[in-house]
Amino acid sequence: MGKIVKVSGPLIVAEGMAESKMYDVVRVGKDKLIGEIIELRGDKASIQVYEETAGIGPGDEVVSTNEPLSVELGPGIIGAIYDGIQRPLDQLQAKSGDRIERGIVVRALDSKKKWDFIPTAKKGDAVVGGDELGFVQENPIVRHSIMVPAGISGVVSEIKKGSYTIDDVVAKIKTDKDELDITMVQKCAVRKGRPYKEKISPDRPMVTGQRVIDTFFPIAKGGVAAVPGPFGSGKTVVQHQLAKWADADIIVYVGCGERGNEMTDVLNEFPELKDPRTGQSLMQRTVLIANTSDMPVAAREASIYTGITIAEYFRDMGYGVAIMADSTSRWAEALREMSGRLEEMPGEEGYPAYLSSRLAEFYERAGMTEVLGSKDKIGSISAIGAVSPPGGDLSEPVSQATLRIVKVFWGLSAKLAYSRHFPAVDWIISYSLYQDKLKDWYGEEVSPDWVKLVVRAMGILQEEASLNEIVRLVGVDALSSKDRLTMDTAKSLREDYLHQNAFHEVDTYASLKKQYRMLKVIMMANDLGRNALNEGADINDILSLSVKEKIGRSKYIQEENLDEFDKIENELKTQISSLNE
Repeated sequence: MGKIVKVSGPLIVAEGMAESKMYDVVRVGKDKLIGEIIELRGDKASIQVYEETAGIGPGDEVVSTNEPLSVELGPGIIGAIYDGIQRPLDQLQAKSGDRIERGIVVRALDSKKKWDFIPTAKKGDAVVGGDELGFVQENPIVRHSIMVPAGISGVVSEIKKGSYTIDDVVAKIKTDKDELDITMVQKCAVRKGRPYKEKISPDRPMVTGQRVIDTFFPIAKGGVAAVPGPFGSGKTVVQHQLAKWADADIIVYVGCGERGNEMTDVLNEFPELKDPRTGQSLMQRTVLIANTSDMPVAAREASIYTGITIAEYFRDMGYGVAIMADSTSRWAEALREMSGRLEEMPGEEGYPAYLSSRLAEFYERAGMTEVLGSKDKIGSISAIGAVSPPGGDLSEPVSQATLRIVKVFWGLSAKLAYSRHFPAVDWIISYSLYQDKLKDWYGEEVSPDWVKLVVRAMGILQEEASLNEIVRLVGVDALSSKDRLTMDTAKSLREDYLHQNAFHEVDTYASLKKQYRMLKVIMMANDLGRNALNEGADINDILSLSVKEKIGRSKYIQEENLDEFDKIENELKTQISSLNE
């Protein structure tokens, strides 16, 4: 037990803590506030407190729990809404009302609810860490595996089917030394990644249904991406769209330091939305961690680790998990504040010198992995972090440190956002380093000419950026007929293909097959138009074809009616050929 000697906001310093270890959780003062040791010097410990420290002063007691900051993992976690240190917000409200009381202790998982445990292992089976003993059907979507904890191997000496709470013993494993009781809940430290066999190079995309992403800047399953952009450019809406439509089994959404109304949108929308693959509520495959800007700054720093640990747990079951962190800039600001209170030497713009390594620690826990267990199981975590650079300045430290780590950069443009172009992903500055690895998959699963179409479309968009300089100086009429056709095709790509309405029931999501048909018809119009020009057709006649309206509205064709594109293509060919008669 130690005594407080200094209080500085969420940071306190206590002496008499020589027996403590780094990252141990402690209880502070008479209210038993939750804190974590972040620095040790002699017998003095610097502690970040996850709650308001008003009323705490020198002489107050500090008691160590001798355990690191951990999360509870087991049935009941799906659909839950936690704060940054995994306290369920509905339970906090039930216990203390709309204002969270200090020192309140609430268990992360419901210890009274009974779950139907169905064994898949039997007595006498040899098992190792990561093997499935049985499962709980947590909801119609999620089959929740009850696994042997990592580091344990032996023989199943007892296993029983029935209805149990998470704390009841459902199996016993006889090891070389003794017999271990296995329950349906595991505790896992958040600052250390859960073990796995090996990482695998990603080879398939995480399909998001957002055309600008899937077509031009895809993210692989197990990939890492950053969404930087200035205020109002649509970072949160992009994150929401990815959480709703991404090809992932489980979504972990971490609202880290953003405004409360943005988390409120998630909480209100997700239960109402239907998962397009299962028809069930989206919340039945989602875990939400809400640590908004009005919550304690220290818990904001912990919330990212809480989220990634929960993601690793589902990855170990063989699921594909997507974690959204909104935003890593607010998390970095929490690091900066705690670093300043520790009186550490500041780095660039006051951020700690270890900012890059902490960001890397988070993103490196993503990936496609062969998980623990005697059977070959593949799980993945795709990490997507929003970055909120002040004034949209991408040269600031958090953006630069993130860009050195991630392989996909979806740069958002304020200019596009203010012109009501969503998603406001700037195709000139964005990139994806996964394109080469994924081209074979796209060629086999979508179309052999997919990559060729994408390269040509991007070439036209880049050519438009160059031609715009000429247009600004001398006007569009000064361009050659072929350049005018290029500008028209680029406009079609921008307005008909890349522009997507998140609130339209059809346009909010586009399958890869639909994306291919849309892109193909736009590029076909470009190619046929060039052929017609070569044969003497007038550019104004080509630009005013009536079929252009149907191409523009093709984004509203429903997935089951993709044969409508055949009619548009035939009409396009007919109208172009009539120009040359």
